[in-house]
Amino acid sequence: MHIVVVGAGSLGSLLGGLLARTHEVTLVGRAPHVDAVTAEGLSVVGVEAFHVDPAARTDRPESADVAVVAVKSYDTEAVARQLSDCALDAVLSVQNGMSNESTLADHVDCPVLAGTCTYGARLESPGRVAFTGRGEVVLGPRRGGTSTVAQRVGAAFDASNVETTVAADMPTRLWAKLAVNAAVNATTALARVENGALVSGPAQSLAADAARETARVAREQGVELSNERAVELAREVVRDTAPNRSSMRQDVEAGRRTEIDAINGYVVAAATEPVPVNATLTRLVRAWEAANASAREG
Repeated sequence: MHIVVVGAGSLGSLLGGLLARTHEVTLVGRAPHVDAVTAEGLSVVGVEAFHVDPAARTDRPESADVAVVAVKSYDTEAVARQLSDCALDAVLSVQNGMSNESTLADHVDCPVLAGTCTYGARLESPGRVAFTGRGEVVLGPRRGGTSTVAQRVGAAFDASNVETTVAADMPTRLWAKLAVNAAVNATTALARVENGALVSGPAQSLAADAARETARVAREQGVELSNERAVELAREVVRDTAPNRSSMRQDVEAGRRTEIDAINGYVVAAATEPVPVNATLTRLVRAWEAANASAREG
């Protein structure tokens, strides 16, 4: 199977590397990373260590069996437009945040699958990605139910020993993932702590409150997600990824724009009643983004 991974950053490079052990893979990303992969291949270190030689480029190819989208949520619209004239059998989003799938579906003429991914990754240097934690990919039709396309993509991931579940309840799983991200990302980014700091201590209750608010908004949207389940999932993730730095913390430390609008900001926008914890976290991260942008311009 020819798989294009659009967004060859940390997670995209790891997934692309794992898939390239079995399939024809093209990584789409930015220089100098794609230049290094083209010249010397991709080295994966950490939980597993191996070397693969996927194709790599800065523009997307004209066709593929599957496009795996791993870009930041604020780049989804641009990527959707780029893929609109690409011959694809399916598109799979493994992005953070909400609404990515609907944005992609507005532009591409093929089934769009929703996905979640709990694998840990960190791009160490051009051509080298650290595999920091084994996890699972869950995928399925974005509106729920089953499809042969989802089964085929899931089988392709399984063939590369990527732990994969094909699920019929992706809308619920996306809200559950949002609850985890709302609890973990902004909290660790603002406090500059590893995920494990949320297991106990002063940040634990803050993260739990953000998860509970997200679960309440999910129920307002017709998705059954209890407060207890949302908190339990967040706690499982911080325990399993205790040494890791969240993606938003990595963005803040690198001075990059964050995905706050698609995570905590999405909870605030979707809520019919106040969600003070998510609103506060959103305002604080946006304040940092504004100050950081001013500093760069200055």
